[in-house]
Amino acid sequence: FLHGHLDETVYCQQPPDFVDPAHPDYVYVLQKSLYGLKQAPRTWYQCFATYIRQLGFIPSVSDTSLFIYKDDTQLAYLLLYVDDIVLTASSDALLHSIIVRLHTEFDMTDLGALHHFLGISVTRSSDGLFLSQRQYASDLLQRAGMSECHSTLTPIDSNSKLSATDGPPVADPSEYRSIVGALQYLTLTCPDLAYAVQQVC
Repeated sequence: FLHGHLDETVYCQQPPDFVDPAHPDYVYVLQKSLYGLKQAPRTWYQCFATYIRQLGFIPSVSDTSLFIYKDDTQLAYLLLYVDDIVLTASSDALLHSIIVRLHTEFDMTDLGALHHFLGISVTRSSDGLFLSQRQYASDLLQRAGMSECHSTLTPIDSNSKLSATDGPPVADPSEYRSIVGALQYLTLTCPDLAYAVQQVC
């Protein structure tokens, strides 16, 4: 994430405990991105996307974080989320070749076979991959103070008509928004919740 090169000049204050006693009012000129810098995500993405295109990958039209490599019968998919990468290929040789080339450009750690990614657990079987957000859902219920609630066949009253005037406003709108966003993310592997989440939220 810190490999991005800044196109513009960015200054920052001297961090606490690293202030030059001779020049306490001086500022730093950044050579590279820092965590928390507004430009950091964009510069990292540009840096990574430029390099991955040189390897023959093309970005997906529908998802800019997905890159596809196709050469005759060889096929590879690379998904980038901030500084996490999921990579799969049609052969072990192609997979290893891509990993080696990524290692030459970026300081990376290969964590092996995919087991967990962005709150989604991945289980392999002879039938394919099973994606689950069970732990994510449990953590969300805990955060919302609903871990003792019981499950139901229908997650919403289908006869209920909600309006903006029903009930008092929530005490903490930011907490509400956070839970709504988490519920929407949960519908990735639980499409049966999509209707309820969209109706209530």
